[in-house]
Formats: sequence, C-alpha cells, structure tokens
Amino acid sequence: MDVDEIECSFVYNGISFVRFEQTDLYGVARSKTIPAQHFKRKAVNGLNFSLGHLGYDPKAGCVEDSAYTAPAGHQYDAVCFPDLETYRKISWSEGTARILIEPMYKGKLVEAHPRVVARRQLENLKEMGFSLLSAHEHEFYLVEKESRKPIDDVVNSRSTIRLAACEGIVYTFLDGLMGAEVDMECAETEYGPGQIAMSYKPAFGIRAADNAHTFKTGIKEMALKNGYMATFMSKPFPNRSGSACHFCHSLWDIPGETPLLYDADRSTGLTPVGEHWIAGLLEHTPAISLLMAPTINCLKRYLPNSFAPSNATWGIDNRTCAIRVKLNGKEGTYIENRLGASGCNPYITLAATVAAGMDGINRKLPLPPCVKETGNAYKLEDIPPGTANVPTDMEEAMRTLQADDVITSALGKEFIECFLAAKRHEILLQEKNEENWEQDLFFEYM
Repeated sequence: MDVDEIECSFVYNGISFVRFEQTDLYGVARSKTIPAQHFKRKAVNGLNFSLGHLGYDPKAGCVEDSAYTAPAGHQYDAVCFPDLETYRKISWSEGTARILIEPMYKGKLVEAHPRVVARRQLENLKEMGFSLLSAHEHEFYLVEKESRKPIDDVVNSRSTIRLAACEGIVYTFLDGLMGAEVDMECAETEYGPGQIAMSYKPAFGIRAADNAHTFKTGIKEMALKNGYMATFMSKPFPNRSGSACHFCHSLWDIPGETPLLYDADRSTGLTPVGEHWIAGLLEHTPAISLLMAPTINCLKRYLPNSFAPSNATWGIDNRTCAIRVKLNGKEGTYIENRLGASGCNPYITLAATVAAGMDGINRKLPLPPCVKETGNAYKLEDIPPGTANVPTDMEEAMRTLQADDVITSALGKEFIECFLAAKRHEILLQEKNEENWEQDLFFEYM
C-alpha cells in the first residue's frame, strides 16, 4: 500500500492512532504515537526522533561513551521515515496501527541502526545471487505481573496439562499475533517453570526480523494487558533453564522460487553453497556469539549440557551443536543457528548470520567434519580437533568480536563502536556489584 491507501483504510479498520516504531540496540521497541489525521504528513515528511535511543540500555540509561549519548556525540533528532510495507493493525491495542521506521541524519541512513545494518547485509547477499528465508524461534518466561513468579512451578517440557493451565493467555497471544500478520504455527511449554516457546512461519528478507520484533513486542504488551509479564531475558532465573532464540534459515534464489541448500547426491546432503555457508558460520562462531547473545546475562546461557552451544560445531539434527542442519528434502532443508539467546536483537542476529555465511561462500571455506547425529558436542572426544570454543566472559567475547575483521567490517565501524560501548556499560554496572542489577535492567523490558 502507498500512503494514500493506508490513510483511506483508517475509517474502514477503525484506526484512530498510528504508532511509529523502531528497535533500539537491545531490541527494545521505541515509538511515538500519532493521531491518524497526522499520519500522511509524518509519513511523507518524516518524524523527528532522538538518536539517543541507540545509546540507551533497556531502561534508557545512558551509555556514557556511546557516540549517541556522549556530550560531544549526536544528541540530535534524526528524521525517521516509515517502511510502508510494515503497516499493521495492532489488534491488542484499540484503534491502533503500527508502522516501522528507520532514522536518517543529515540526509543519510544512520549506519548503527540495527534494521539498517540487517538490510544492508541482505542487499549484499542479493548481489551474490541469493535470498534468505528465515524465522526466529523464541522461548520466554511468563510470570505474574506483580510477584514476577512463574505461572507454574513445574519442570516438564511440552506437557499438555501445563499448557492447559495457561491456554487463555496463550490463545490471546496466538490470535493477536495472527491479527498483526505474524503467521503463528506452534505454541508449547518449555522445560522451565512458566517457560513457553512459540514459532511462526519464515519470511524472506527483512520481514523475518520485522516479524520477530512484532512478536516480542506483541507478547510483552498482551501479557501486561492481561495481568502477566513476559520476559525474554535469557537467564532470568539462575538455577532454571535459559531461554533461546534459534535462527532458522535457508538460502534461495533471488525470486524465492528455488531452494539452494539440499543435494541428495552428496555425502552431507548439502550443496557446495550450503557447505560453504555453514563453514562461514563456524569460522566466525566465536565472534558472532556476542552478537547472538549480546548481554552479560545472555552469556550465562552458554553452559555444557544445557542445549546451548559451547563450541563451533555442526551436526545433522544434533541439538548439542552450534549449527544444527535439518535435512527435509529440497524445499524443507534449513539451518538452525543455535547461538541465539532470547535477549538478542533479531535484526542483529540476522545480520551476523548473513555476514558470516557470505564470507564462507566468498572464500569457498571447506566444511569441517560434523558431530555425529548420536555424538555429543559437549564431549571433547566427539568434536573435531582444534574446534573453537564460544566465549562465556564479556571481555573475552568483546575482544574476539573486535579481532574478527570480516564481521566488524561487514557490520560497519559505527555499529560496532556503538554496540561495544553498550557492552562496556554493562561491565561497569556489573562492577558496581549492586544486588539483582541484571534482573533490574533486563527482566521487564527485554
């Protein structure tokens, strides 16, 4: 739809307000709500929006050495323009629609903005002759709003009666997201008390990350409106299961008609392109792990025997590996990047995965041996010699990312500097040794 068509639909759909929304660095939604009568003017001329949110932590605390919040930095308004294809009616908010925006400063797109970074990786992929079909698979905890206690105290994955106990709010989530054009496929209870997993159909290009943004924001909003709180904090309870965000994806031709991963005649079941792509993911696993699990809290999920990866391994349908390959024939074969934590920014995880995979194709990297389907990537004897580990310490993870010239160059100096400033901010908060600082910072907003 163009601007006029969107405006004409307001009366028919009962839209009184339009939320102009964007992601911040942590994946937290930041928005301004515009009365529908002013939509066209703001859509055409742009909406002023502070650049400071790229230098915020999840609670809008300023990252002191970020270019976007430092005294000498960009404490200015960007002019934000909407992507008209992202216009959606938000069924869980009365008379409200939402459209996603990107910021421009002095006539140029802001290079550190996560959606801009992701789109540019996809544009580079297109220049190579490929498109990406993908979806993020999220886990989260559902808790009582006031007490923050999980809705049950049971450890029992995919239990039917556990889901029955919360089916009212789960059905609300499913209906609401379907109404916002996120094509939901599945809901289930996960291992931890109050832990839920949901998945939806994949989409081509940037729409996949837009769906993830809509999903996370929608779940959190609907939970609050119904007396609950949903947290995508990766490790909200120290002694309970962490929450993941696996990034499932496959390569196709540019029109999205021909899948390019599966080859039944090869020993791996993968095309050479697929093998090179996975080799790139493995080559850069230590560096992109911080982009996939971007907080001090997220890194606590990388534990042995936890179904979170601990090294740069791959396997066929092997959940102990960082990269799990599902061989489901020509159209159904896909790659699951299991590095992602639920506290990730979906635009950044997409960008990191694409940057790493493209390098594998460009350099024709050979695919290392896989971990056997019956093997265990947590056991040294089951993994190839010299396999790199995933960093679990923030400072080590930052050094590893900085040392990877391919990934830092692909994502851009401005973004990397902005991202690392936020990580240094977390380290300072940790060093203050305030009790429950992680819960205070991440639980409600992520």
